[in-house]
Amino acid sequence: MHTDTESCVRAVRSKDARFDGWFFTAVRTTGIYCRPSCPAVPPKSENMTFHPSAAAAQQAGYRACKRCRPDATPGSPQWNERADLTARAMRLIADGVVDREGVPGLAARLGYSTRQIERQLHAELGAGPLALARAQRAQTARLLIETSELPMADIAFAAGFASIRAFNETVREVFALAPTDLRSRAGRGRTGARPGARTDVRTGPARDGAPGRDRPAPRPGAGLPGPGSAPAPAPATLTLRLPHRAPLHPDNLFGHLAATAVPGVEEWRDGAYRRTLRLPYGHGIVTLRPGPGHITCRLSLTDPRDLTGAISRCRRLLDLDADPVAVDELLRADPVLAPLVDKAPGRRVPRTVDAAEFAVRAVLGQQVSTAAARTHAARLVRAHGDPVDDPQGGGLTHLFPAPEALAGLDPEKLALPRSRRTTLTTLVAALASGDLALDPGSDWRSARERLAALPGFGPWTVETIAMRALGDPDAFLPTDLGLRRAAAACDLPATPAALTARAAAWRPWRAYAVQYLWATDDHPVNHMPTG
Repeated sequence: MHTDTESCVRAVRSKDARFDGWFFTAVRTTGIYCRPSCPAVPPKSENMTFHPSAAAAQQAGYRACKRCRPDATPGSPQWNERADLTARAMRLIADGVVDREGVPGLAARLGYSTRQIERQLHAELGAGPLALARAQRAQTARLLIETSELPMADIAFAAGFASIRAFNETVREVFALAPTDLRSRAGRGRTGARPGARTDVRTGPARDGAPGRDRPAPRPGAGLPGPGSAPAPAPATLTLRLPHRAPLHPDNLFGHLAATAVPGVEEWRDGAYRRTLRLPYGHGIVTLRPGPGHITCRLSLTDPRDLTGAISRCRRLLDLDADPVAVDELLRADPVLAPLVDKAPGRRVPRTVDAAEFAVRAVLGQQVSTAAARTHAARLVRAHGDPVDDPQGGGLTHLFPAPEALAGLDPEKLALPRSRRTTLTTLVAALASGDLALDPGSDWRSARERLAALPGFGPWTVETIAMRALGDPDAFLPTDLGLRRAAAACDLPATPAALTARAAAWRPWRAYAVQYLWATDDHPVNHMPTG
């Protein structure tokens, strides 16, 4: 969109928040870049240039606006809608892959050379993977600086920087403030900054008049130290707001998560959804509560280096980077769906924080009730999950078992039909060996083909995983009993073939159409708990 100057100028003039994350406005006369909805007086059109990413604006020499904080915008909905190389790369970068594994690790996951990925990202986003990851590190650093009391040195490495010097330079370049000035400004609750004060973070006092030295961080490739290879920063608990595009209807989103919650791993407590998280450097517990215009997120992490990945997974779980206006506009064109959309616009697709976990749970849920699926999953958790402590005294006791932990389970001990035992053991073996990849950068078509080749995987299971684990917005479940019942009640074709043909007009948003149709049924998944 950033190449359509006229449309961008109109969006800036109208302060249209819908376009936040789609493009960034750089102002030549001030040297800053903003989100389209910046509340400041819009600059003259001849002084505006537009960039497809914050990283591109930063590379062009612009710093982030202190008023609208463009670094805190919702992510571009394109990365969740598209299945091409750029979108897959952006999903992996958001998950912290470049920080952990470097650009070679990103390339290996995508199955392309580093040169191809560099070329593609530069062509579309004006910045390569390292610059995009650097912009994300700056955003994470700002979040930690302003919302935690962690020492600055710990923040530097938790945010993904390789050294204190890189941390200082990036924060000053992106925000035009030293790290400690950012913290002071946040504490004072005002937008001004002390001019000229140099308060970069040092690891220790200068000796013999020399500046403080960087503390290097040994790491593989271009990422952070691998888990266990270096002393980890102290545990952290943070409360932050997750922005999203309006409207957002939370009932089916939180209702689904609460109704299908696996005991010990998930719970609904005091008006919030809570669950454990298995993360690259440790584990965490997240509490998510819907608020006015945002989702309140409380994260307890055993290692702050997991912050970026944890936030990315929470946003993916709640589908917060979606563009509900575009989705609802298309679905309203169908006279059957229009009243459903008008009744509760902004429905999201409840997704997952761990695709492998969801695939296992999808198999356990084949041809059984929601309650039975929870019971089967809870047994697996108690037998094979890693125990954790809940710092808030809730009912979270375990991490959902990783595929590696399930690969050696005895199928005879599973209270499942023999055919489903085979389906489950084959799935976990494929996940544990790496033959089946369901990470954020997975190719949706290839993943579908690999899933369909496994024994016991029919269209319902494959499309359920595509919708909620892979995040394909066009996944469709024509054989789902609840969807067929809703279709019949709405005078839509009830047979899978006829319903699929009728749903062609809903593309590429068929997964959202499913949410609206499911909502016609009085099932617990459609109602947010009141307690």
